[in-house]
Amino acid sequence: MEKISEKAEKFRFEGNLVSAEPYGDGHINDTYALVYTTGDKKRRYILQRMNKSVFPDIGTLMENVALVTDFLAREIEKRGGDCERETLKLIKTKDGKNYFVDENGDCWRAFLFIENTIAYQTVDSPEIFEDTGRAFGVFIAGLADFDASRLGEVIKNFHDTRDRYRKFNDALEKDKANRAAGVAEEIEFVKQRQNYCGLITGMLERGEIPLRVTHNDTKLNNILVDADTKKAICVIDLDTIMPGSLLYDFGDAVRFGCSTAAEDEKDLSKVNFDINLYESFTKGFLNGIGDSITAKEVENLSYGAIIMTYECGMRFLTDYLDGDNYFKTKYPEHNLVRCRTQFKLVRCMEERLEEMNYIARKYTK
Repeated sequence: MEKISEKAEKFRFEGNLVSAEPYGDGHINDTYALVYTTGDKKRRYILQRMNKSVFPDIGTLMENVALVTDFLAREIEKRGGDCERETLKLIKTKDGKNYFVDENGDCWRAFLFIENTIAYQTVDSPEIFEDTGRAFGVFIAGLADFDASRLGEVIKNFHDTRDRYRKFNDALEKDKANRAAGVAEEIEFVKQRQNYCGLITGMLERGEIPLRVTHNDTKLNNILVDADTKKAICVIDLDTIMPGSLLYDFGDAVRFGCSTAAEDEKDLSKVNFDINLYESFTKGFLNGIGDSITAKEVENLSYGAIIMTYECGMRFLTDYLDGDNYFKTKYPEHNLVRCRTQFKLVRCMEERLEEMNYIARKYTK
C-alpha cells in the first residue's frame, strides 16, 4: 500500500488512509478503492492511474470530465437530487488540479466512491434494459443546456463514419495482410451502404440536429444501479465524453444490447436483432430524455442504430484487412467474425426499419 499511499497524498481526501486495494475489472485504467476514516466515520474513494496509450491527451480528457460533472452537479442540486450519488464527483489534488502527474509521468485522478450500487454486465430482462435507456436519456437531458463545443475531442473523428470509410478504403487499397480476395462479400456490403456514412455528420453540419454532449461508450455496465431500489442512478466512465449527436449514444447502446448473440459469434444463425429489447430501450430512453429531444432526432433514432452497427462492422473489417493492429484478437479470423455479426445485425435492422420507426414515434412525448 506504500506506493499507492504516496499517490493518495496528493489528493484532498478526508481522514486517514486505512486501506487501498485493486478494484473492478476494467481493461484500460488501473483502479484502486481507498478507505479513509475520521473518527467513527468511514469514506471510500476511487483512485485511478489513467492509460496514456489509449488516451494520450489526458489534459483534454480531464478538462472534459471536470466541466461535465460540475455542470451535472449544479443541475442535480437545482432539482433537489443528490449530486454525490447521481453523478461522479471529481476529487481535486491539493494544489487544485483535476489530476496528478507522478515522477514516472503517470497520470492519476480520484473520485468519490458511490456506495451501495451495482452494475449489470448483461441484459437480464427487458425491464433492466428499459431502465438503462432511461438513465442514458436522463444523462443527455441533464446536459441539454451545456455548450458541447466547450469540450475537446479526446479521440479525433471517433464517430465520423465518413472518415471510417476513408480508412476502410485505404486499408483495402494497401491490403497489407493479403486478405481482400477472401472477403469480397463483406467489402461489397460496405460499399453498397456508403450513403449511410454522411447521414449523421451531415445533419450536424447543416444544423438539422443539435451538437450535444455524447458519452460514446453506452454499455450497460457504465451505469450504476442502486442496490436497494434496483434503479439506475449514475452514468459513469466519462473518458470518451465529447461533442457529437445523441444518435451515436442511442445507436451504440442498441447495437450492443439488442443482439441475440455475442459480438464474436461464428454461427450467424444465432445472430439476430431483438425488436422487443429495442422497444424496451427506446421506451426508457425517450421517457428519460423527455422534451429535450427534437423531432428530427426522433425521426433518425433507427438510423442511429443502423449506422453505429455498420460503422463498428466496418472498423472490424478495416482492422482485418490491415493485419489486426487495433483490436485485440484471439485467432486470425477474429476480426472477420466480429465484422460478420455486425453486418448481420445491420441486415436485420434494415428489414425491421419501419417497425423501429413506429416504436420511436409511439413513445415520443
